[in-house]
Amino acid sequence: MTEEKHILSILVDNEPGVLSRIAGLFSGRGFNIESLCVAETMDPLVSRVTLVTIGEPPIIEQIEKQLNKLINVIKVHDLTGKEYVQREMALIKVVAKPEHRAEILRTVDIFRCKVVDVGPDHYTIEVTGDEGKLKAILNLLKPIGIKEIARTGMIALFRNSK
Repeated sequence: MTEEKHILSILVDNEPGVLSRIAGLFSGRGFNIESLCVAETMDPLVSRVTLVTIGEPPIIEQIEKQLNKLINVIKVHDLTGKEYVQREMALIKVVAKPEHRAEILRTVDIFRCKVVDVGPDHYTIEVTGDEGKLKAILNLLKPIGIKEIARTGMIALFRNSK
């Protein structure tokens, strides 16, 4: 069996310590969390944890079962192989020398991003999209000079609500 990326959507009680227990389950078994995003849902008592990890399907299935046993976990869904919509957001601070400014702005336009901050020697760009879009814009901006980057991690929802 081969390891593959798994996107877990976990509904949990919005209480202190829940995230710590979830992270502890992963670290206790030596699994890496590739990305993690947590926010309140429409119900202020419930949060959605979107967690990305890599593993073989039987191991991920075991993790799902163990997550479901945690007291504050309401429901666990593995979105892998299902129809879902996913996005990630990044803020990218790019070196903006005068000779590169037009090229940076063209790239921002092509990728339908926004310049959210301008300094004497940089632009900060906000980009939202799937993993492929983020990789593509990062590859184009890297030769120009990326000073700093902050990424949200992946968020995802089923296309058809379950």
